[in-house]
Amino acid sequence: MPLPSAHDVALAAERRAAARLLLAHPLVTSNGPHSDTFPLIRRHADWLAQRFQQVFGYRLLVEASYARLFKAGLGPGSGHRLERPSTGTPFTPRTYAYLTLALSVLVTAPEQLLLSQLVADLRAAAVDAGIEVGDIGRQAERRTLAAALRQLVDWGALVETEGQVAAVAEERGGEALLTVDREIARAIVAGPLTQSRDGADLVRRAADPGFGGPRTYVRRRLVETPAVHLDDLTGAEREWLRTRQRRESQAFSELLGLEAEIRAEGIALVDPDGDLTDLHLPGTGTVAQAALLLVGRLVDRLRPEDPGHPAVGGRLVIGVPVPDRLLPQLLDELVEEYGGRSNWQRGLVEDRDALLAAVVDLLVRMRLMAPAGPVRADGHDLPEGYEDAALDGRSVTDVSGARSRHGTGGWVLLAAAARFATTVAVASRTQPSSVNDTSQQPQEPTR
Repeated sequence: MPLPSAHDVALAAERRAAARLLLAHPLVTSNGPHSDTFPLIRRHADWLAQRFQQVFGYRLLVEASYARLFKAGLGPGSGHRLERPSTGTPFTPRTYAYLTLALSVLVTAPEQLLLSQLVADLRAAAVDAGIEVGDIGRQAERRTLAAALRQLVDWGALVETEGQVAAVAEERGGEALLTVDREIARAIVAGPLTQSRDGADLVRRAADPGFGGPRTYVRRRLVETPAVHLDDLTGAEREWLRTRQRRESQAFSELLGLEAEIRAEGIALVDPDGDLTDLHLPGTGTVAQAALLLVGRLVDRLRPEDPGHPAVGGRLVIGVPVPDRLLPQLLDELVEEYGGRSNWQRGLVEDRDALLAAVVDLLVRMRLMAPAGPVRADGHDLPEGYEDAALDGRSVTDVSGARSRHGTGGWVLLAAAARFATTVAVASRTQPSSVNDTSQQPQEPTR
């Protein structure tokens, strides 16, 4: 087999760079923060559109000034949340309400308008939709509105021609002149709005893989989440993945430069470059540091009993229950050991409940922990009429009870957490450093 030419290698590298950018940033503008890679998207638009449609069932729209990859969701509890850049605080339902109301105004707005007019039109749209918005005179409400408008600026739907949208948060209500990009505003919403009865129905419909069925859903799940455990999949999805996991691993490597880590409990796609994710563990900041330490201690403390694989007569263990009081107990120990000398955020150190909630939230989003309860393998949260059993009665890996807990309430430590177990490296006697060096440095899974 002849080796690829230098031209072929360069072509593949360009397409991979463009595909990675779109996957991480589904809306790319010609004058935005990723403008240097935008010409690659334009150059390979046809190839990218075909590949995203074939592999993930995603539609790609490339225009002269922007490119929009219309991703589909993964169902309830699997969304990509928006955060305030300055604090990392997740958007509240109120912030999302302001964001959607502003979009409803911008799609038919004039090319330029004043900030005060946009706010007035937004409030009128809320009345028409029967949505109750708060008192804009309150400081907290103004900041929430400013966060929503700031997101529209970051996306390119609004341009601050004179002044800034942050002026809406000023006590006396500042002013700004804004330029509207109606095309981008119309391209932001990806879900089937006209077909959906309400928000929950929209989430379910967006997650329906359509004609691609299990094949499309599994590929989406692999590339959009840090780890996929087998009971995150239906019988049909597990059967499809079992017969194609090696071939799919090679395809993801060629298309996106990702490496598959295949285990009995599931699969994780790892990004060697560490930039194709919005979540980082290890990471900086109090929450990330506490989460890394906590998951390491959980792994040391909670071990599955008699794990095995059904193929050899064993019982697959995907998760083990976390005792009710263990989480706050371990977190208290970590705060005492590291809170002072590691410069952890004082407010979180003093509010242990808030710190624990933030740490658990990060571990859940990293797919290292999960709330106890029904899973997709049990038929939970499937689109209507979706195929959830293997075809022709084919045998698939038995995942019943693999999370070792039935019912709801409490938490489960998932198998992927073992990647973050503490390892001890013993230095050579000739090295001047300390004898025992404890480290936790796994590669970053993609999301």
